[in-house]
Amino acid sequence: MAFGKNKGIYKTPAELRLMVRPGLVTAASLAAVREAIRPGMTTLELDAIADRTIRSLGGVSNFQMVPGYRHTVCTSVNDDIVHGIPGGRMLEPGDIVSIDSGAEVDGWNGDSAITIVLDDPARPDEVAARRLLSEVTEQSMWHGIARLASARHLNEVGEAIEEFVEEHPSTRQGAVYGILTDYVGHGIGRSMHEAPPVFNYRVRQRGPEVKPGLVVAIEPMITAGTTETYTREDEWTVASADGSMASHWEHSVAVHADGIWVLTSPDGGAAALAPLGVTPVPIP
Repeated sequence: MAFGKNKGIYKTPAELRLMVRPGLVTAASLAAVREAIRPGMTTLELDAIADRTIRSLGGVSNFQMVPGYRHTVCTSVNDDIVHGIPGGRMLEPGDIVSIDSGAEVDGWNGDSAITIVLDDPARPDEVAARRLLSEVTEQSMWHGIARLASARHLNEVGEAIEEFVEEHPSTRQGAVYGILTDYVGHGIGRSMHEAPPVFNYRVRQRGPEVKPGLVVAIEPMITAGTTETYTREDEWTVASADGSMASHWEHSVAVHADGIWVLTSPDGGAAALAPLGVTPVPIP
């Protein structure tokens, strides 16, 4: 993914307000998928649910605006990490499924992703391991978002994400987690993918200043193994090279004069950020 220079990455207060609605529509599409998903469904059925939800709320799928892509969501199952194409694949008990969705409303964009692990009473240990992977990925995202609230420069977010993964109790007990380096988060606004890049790991550069008007999509992608990937024959789906399971979580977050607000969470991230000592503030 190519990113432009940092000039012009900051939104005005009026533009920030216009980004609230697409964030909520995106969140609603993922909530509808979460409520419906079960073994026996196809990933194309999940795509249809997200599409109906977005359209019913007055939005359009921004994924469908990406050249060559005609679906509303990406559905990445098991060792597929990101950009999985919905189709006839039937979900099975124990699958770990990452759903990435986005909506455009009045020319402004939202982007978010969740991971769901389906129950499988026959394989409780595998299900538990996959849920732990999802939990570590999700919590690393929230630690990155929490750091954004106090950061001076954007790349502190990646430092917080990697630090959380390194210090997680399961890591200390020998669990292996691979934070993808070839795929990162991004700015978001009039386009779904804008400058600046948002790294999920430590880098030397400080990145742009964190100040009012910055809006970014923070999205760690983590495997239970290697960080090496390959693209499947469909030329979209990115999978782990060693077949390890993967998880992807994402939220779009705005920085404004009074604090931060998670645009793709109905409560602005309040419940998840409270244990981390951060209180998000609605965009005035």
